[in-house]
Amino acid sequence: MPVIAVIGAQWGDEGKGKVVDMLAKKARVVVRFSGGDNAGHTVINPLGEFSLHLIPSGIFSSQTTCIIGNGVAINPTVLLKEIDQLNQRGVDTSRLIISDRAHLIMPYHILLDSLEEKWRGGQAIGTTGRGIGPAFADKVARLGIRAGELLDKEILRKQLRFILDYKNAILTKVHEVNPLSFDEVYRQYCQYGERLMPYIRETTEILETALHQDKLILLEGAQGTLLDPDFGTYPYTTSSSPLAGEGSLGSGISGNKITGVLGVFKVYCTRVGSGPMPTELTDGTGDLIRETAHEYGTTTGRARRCGWFDAIAARFSNRINGFTRIAFTRLDILDTLPHLKICVGYQLDGKVIDFFPANIAALERCQPIYEELPGWQVPTTHIRQYQQLPPQARQYVERLAELTACPISFICVGPEREQTIEVRPIL
Repeated sequence: MPVIAVIGAQWGDEGKGKVVDMLAKKARVVVRFSGGDNAGHTVINPLGEFSLHLIPSGIFSSQTTCIIGNGVAINPTVLLKEIDQLNQRGVDTSRLIISDRAHLIMPYHILLDSLEEKWRGGQAIGTTGRGIGPAFADKVARLGIRAGELLDKEILRKQLRFILDYKNAILTKVHEVNPLSFDEVYRQYCQYGERLMPYIRETTEILETALHQDKLILLEGAQGTLLDPDFGTYPYTTSSSPLAGEGSLGSGISGNKITGVLGVFKVYCTRVGSGPMPTELTDGTGDLIRETAHEYGTTTGRARRCGWFDAIAARFSNRINGFTRIAFTRLDILDTLPHLKICVGYQLDGKVIDFFPANIAALERCQPIYEELPGWQVPTTHIRQYQQLPPQARQYVERLAELTACPISFICVGPEREQTIEVRPIL
């Protein structure tokens, strides 16, 4: 009964959607286990190009059940729009299931997200403004509303009345904005419940059945390891854990059932929003990578910050996730570069260190120590066998794997499903 967690190993946008879409043809179940619609997974397959924010990337595989797990914060407006768009393009969404334990994003979450970010001023986090952080804060504060409550209008009414009174007090007395209407919010979420009712179910029994059938289960992460609120560049992080450990908590599958962890890395680094990024390139090379790869956020459209591969951060990511295999994406983006650099250490206050500092001020002072390798300067997008890659390209990815301390499973040389080189089977 193989269960494999697919984890973003950097600051997000590594290509998890493509990897899950590719693996889903072998999977019985795909579970999205964390985050919200602040995530954006781009999938390109024979059906076309799709941007998914909540629905698991396995939805295009006809035999695969797709679960939005309890660890996801769901905006019903976004989810219904996503369902409608997929249906309009001929994608069957009848295999979609929503955990009744998943928390809902409410209108006050979105409003408070923007108000709190404005209040931070120069210390703004750079959130997507979609209410994910406030929704997860309410989950921990026991002020959340879950998908299962949409199925009982009286329970929904009772909980919403209590919570909205509290939130309106904050909106009016702290932020000095108009309160939200209970009747409008209640009516809207009753309508959401009517539409989402066929999808909302208890999911742990479904997963237990799948485990006993010895079929592949994929746990699809959102965002990236270095945005984890415990181990990432706090406070410039996301609000739920993108780590492999969350795959268990956010799905309801026991941790001892997870048999493999696939870490997904770009062969360079990108980041959206504020926070330290030691290898960031602010010169023409960074611009070239950004434009060649079209490094703009799937969710926000914001330009991504680009930099060289950070092996110190990569090894740290492996340490806290326990990768059994890694996948490298976007190798083709480096096809034209004559020289490539890999960060193999940091210089901090005159000392050389080989670890990823927890202290944000220290990390901001870290200067990368680079190792330089030759580029290959020939196209790779057409290559499907590892030995057909240019020697310099093989040298580069093998050095990345060596520094990360994990064997390679896949190398992606383009955005489409077929543009993938299998180095070692994942199973």
